[in-house]
Amino acid sequence: VQLVESGGGLVQAGGSLRLSCAASGDTFSSYAMGWFRQAPGKEREFVGGIKWSGGNTYYADSVKGRFTISRDNAKNTVYLQMNSLRPEDTAVYYCAADRSWVDLMKFRPDYWGQGTQVTVSS
Repeated sequence: VQLVESGGGLVQAGGSLRLSCAASGDTFSSYAMGWFRQAPGKEREFVGGIKWSGGNTYYADSVKGRFTISRDNAKNTVYLQMNSLRPEDTAVYYCAADRSWVDLMKFRPDYWGQGTQVTVSS
């Protein structure tokens, strides 16, 4: 499975961005999808995850109420809508995929994207 993120950029605090992750190479709907991020000097952290059909989503407390993850299985794409962005949201954002929800949540997904930079200025 190949994952390609897009949509990152520079935004002012309070602004919004929508990240996309396009998947190819296998049956997209067979994979649970997640978004993770890594800020400079920090460990990679979970942002949000969505199960195969899209009916169940989960978020880190730090983004709950501001970020929304969704997927379009017909387009083989998962999205991360980020609103009310804060400087502390600045990081490289990674898309990840795994058939196992448990492995995804344990930071052991089979596939990672290359990442897209999000920078929030104060």
